[in-house]
Amino acid sequence: MPLRITGMIGVEPPSGETTVHIITGGISKEYTREFAQAHDRANFDWTLVGYSSRSAEGFGVASFCAAHTQRLGYLIAHRPGFIAPTLAARKFATFDNFWATDDGHPRLGLHIITGASDAEMAQDGDWSDKSTRYRRAGEYVHIMRQEWKGTPFDFDGEFYKVAQGSTDVKPFQQPTPPVLFGGSSEEALEMGAEHCDIFAVFGEPRAVIAERIADFRARCAKYDRSFGKEPGFNISLRPIIAETEGAAWDKARKMLADIKEATGGKAPESTSVSSDRLLAAAAENEIQDERLWMAIAEATGARGNSTCLVGTPEQVAESCLKYYEMGVEGILLRGFNPLEDATEYGKELIPRMREGAARIDAQRSQARAAE
Repeated sequence: MPLRITGMIGVEPPSGETTVHIITGGISKEYTREFAQAHDRANFDWTLVGYSSRSAEGFGVASFCAAHTQRLGYLIAHRPGFIAPTLAARKFATFDNFWATDDGHPRLGLHIITGASDAEMAQDGDWSDKSTRYRRAGEYVHIMRQEWKGTPFDFDGEFYKVAQGSTDVKPFQQPTPPVLFGGSSEEALEMGAEHCDIFAVFGEPRAVIAERIADFRARCAKYDRSFGKEPGFNISLRPIIAETEGAAWDKARKMLADIKEATGGKAPESTSVSSDRLLAAAAENEIQDERLWMAIAEATGARGNSTCLVGTPEQVAESCLKYYEMGVEGILLRGFNPLEDATEYGKELIPRMREGAARIDAQRSQARAAE
C-alpha cells in the first residue's frame, strides 16, 4: 500500500499572509504554472483541483498544469449534475490517456463532490436538496463506470436514462481511474460505499478515524462493488512546521490571529455534518492526540480542510505516518501560505514521510512472510 501524497493548487495569488481557501479567484497563468511546478518538484503524487460555483473550470486547470509538469497527477473535483455522466466519463478517459506519462505513470484521480451548501448550489442554478444530490451522484458514478467499460449498456434511473451508451475512449487506468468522495451524512456514506474507491475524510483524532474506517468498510461489505478492491482512505491535514516545536506553535498562533482578524472574530456557521464533527472535536479539546490542532477549524466554522498538525517536520511526519499505519494510504497536505508551504513540505516533510512509509511497508512485508 504505497503512500500517496496530495497537495492543492489555486489559480490566483492569495491576498493575505494566511490563506484559508484557494479555490475561488481569477486566473493568473504564471502563478498557476509556478504552483503546479512547485508540487511536481516537491514530489507530490497528486494535486487537488478544487471546485466551487465561482471557480475556474477544473478540466481546463488540470490540463494547463499537466502541460507544464512532468509527473504530477491531478485529482479533479467534479460535481455531478451539470454535464451528462456519459460525457463526463469520456472527458476523464480522454485526460487519463493524453496525460499519462510515456513510461506508464497515470496522472488522474476523480473526486466526486455534491455541493458545499444549498445556497452555493443555487449559484449554479441547481435547486436540488442534499439528499437528492447524493442519489443523483450514485447514478452518475454508476453510469460513468458502465461507460468506461466500452460495451453498450442501457440505464433507466431516477435522474438519467441511457440507451445503448458506449465509448471508444477507455481510460488509461484499468478498469477505471480512482474515484474518491467525502462526506459524513448517511446519504454520503451509503453513496460512497456503493460506488466509490476511496473515502476522503478531514483530519480528526486517530481513535475517531479508526472508527470511521471500520464503519465504512462494514458499509462497503453490503454492496457488490464489482468495480474494485477493498476501499481506500484519504485524510486532509494542514501542517504548520518550523525548525523547533515552539517556533511552529508561534507560527500557528499568528495564523489564528490573522484569521480571527479577517473574520472579525466571528466564525461562520457550520454547513455540513463533516463540519459539525470537527467543531464538536474542537469543543472537546483544542489539541487532540499529540499535535492535531483544532483552533483554526473552530475559527472558520470548519468549512473544508481546516485541522492542523503543528510541530517540527519530524514530529508532523510521525503524526502523518500514524494515520498511514492505520490504513490511510492517502494524505492531503496544504498550508496557509500555499505556494511557499508546498515548496517547504517538499524539502522538509515529504521526504521524511516517504522514508517512514517505506519502513512501515517493509515491516508489513516481513510480517506477511513470517505468517
